Amino acid sequence: MQSFHQYIMRYRGTKQQTDEQKLAEWIFHDHDFPKHSSSYDEISRYLEWNIPFTNAVNIFDQLWDDYLETR
Repeated sequence: MQSFHQYIMRYRGTKQQTDEQKLAEWIFHDHDFPKHSSSYDEISRYLEWNIPFTNAVNIFDQLWDDYLETR
């Protein structure tokens, strides 16, 4: 099973800058992000404490639903 970190890396490197791409880039560069976690609560808490931009938590919630469908 892939972690959320592995899942979101598919949004990196796109030419069109979307909120998903911004979150993926931020997660990639944040060395303290829980990279091996598959826990919604752990990742959500981390983002709430270290919010990289205004709607990052909302984007995470949307991506989390997609992530669950791929598992």
